[in-house]
Amino acid sequence: MEKTLPKAQQKRQVTAIIILIMLIRWEVGSTTIKYSVLEERESGSFVANLAKDLGLGLGELAARGARILSKGNQQYLQLEQKSGNLLLKEKLDREELCGDTDPCILHFQVLLKSPVQFIKGELQLRDINDHAPKFLENEILLKISESSRPGTAFPLKIAQDLDVGSNTVQNYTIGNNSHFHLFTRNHSDGRRYPELVLDKALDREEESELRLTLMAMDGGSPPRTGTSQVLIVVLDINDNAPEFAQLLYEVQIPENSPIGSLVITVTARDLDAGTLGELSYSFFQSSNQVIQAFEINSVTGEIRLKKMLDFEEIQSYRMEIEASDGGGLSGKCSIAIEVMDVNDNTPELTMSVFTSDIPENTPGTVVAIFGISDPDSGENGKMMCSIQDHLPFLLKLTVENFYTLVTEGALDRESQAEYNITIT
Repeated sequence: MEKTLPKAQQKRQVTAIIILIMLIRWEVGSTTIKYSVLEERESGSFVANLAKDLGLGLGELAARGARILSKGNQQYLQLEQKSGNLLLKEKLDREELCGDTDPCILHFQVLLKSPVQFIKGELQLRDINDHAPKFLENEILLKISESSRPGTAFPLKIAQDLDVGSNTVQNYTIGNNSHFHLFTRNHSDGRRYPELVLDKALDREEESELRLTLMAMDGGSPPRTGTSQVLIVVLDINDNAPEFAQLLYEVQIPENSPIGSLVITVTARDLDAGTLGELSYSFFQSSNQVIQAFEINSVTGEIRLKKMLDFEEIQSYRMEIEASDGGGLSGKCSIAIEVMDVNDNTPELTMSVFTSDIPENTPGTVVAIFGISDPDSGENGKMMCSIQDHLPFLLKLTVENFYTLVTEGALDRESQAEYNITIT
């Protein structure tokens, strides 16, 4: 396509048509600017003055064609060219964007077109206390033998809280009673869980059941709380607790395994006879991620996929399994699941700058600026980028996975007025 200009301004031009075989995302930059905002702020909220932070004068951002670029098509920020202010484009929900990941970092790039310059940026989305702790069960059943001695500890199921840091569950309390007190313990992954400790021996003939209120409290200001009822059933003597064949099971599973796939079968045994030796399997103190992705057969101990896995989202899971017998005793084991990456993502390309009409006789003219990315890991995520041979254009790797397409030599419109360039 040739652009017609007034006679006094006419310039000879060559048209370049680029065929995009794959569409891209990219990550670039050595210098990084970092910003931090609270989640759930309104669209249009001020983040920072980008011009000031980059040491540019008023109007320089507009003069240099500044743009904010993010991975894919999702744009979280917008730039006011005249003022240089960086604003939120929409209200951002930390839990939706990052889940359990802390800190929550959203990556972006600042592109200055003339001359070409890239600045890498990070926006940290800080958590606010917008979720209360919540137990998955309104009532927690705990069976305790009357032969249990004072000092015996009974871990309880945890409350879930979508918030992170100090805004997630910090402490547990139990209602006043004469038999138990409660400790708040720490898991190796930082989560806190309640542990009930027996102070005074139980007597089934005197009291066969106890009902206590368990409360979870987060660290927000003011704190939010969630409660569950703990029903304690006092049992006659049960001699043997269930024992698993292994304390730790390790398993690998490809990320493209179909829903319903068997992950692993855990097995425990109990030397007691009859109902006291009958076992039931269940998840214990598991995270939201585990509960959403896996299910367990309470009779067989089979653990199967409940939803498709995504290595790019979560690379590993860790869970605890509890085997309970008919007399109220239980045993526990841990399972470490490693998600194996498969080559399920094609390389993607994002075109940041493209000029279709270029003047002849100007070697080194920038035709396009684009980046490539592949979410897969290892060899599956390594990429190559190329154009056809024997074209008067050169593909230059500007920074990591970011390319500039320029004219390699002088073009002659009379010899060839149009080029079709395929980027692979």
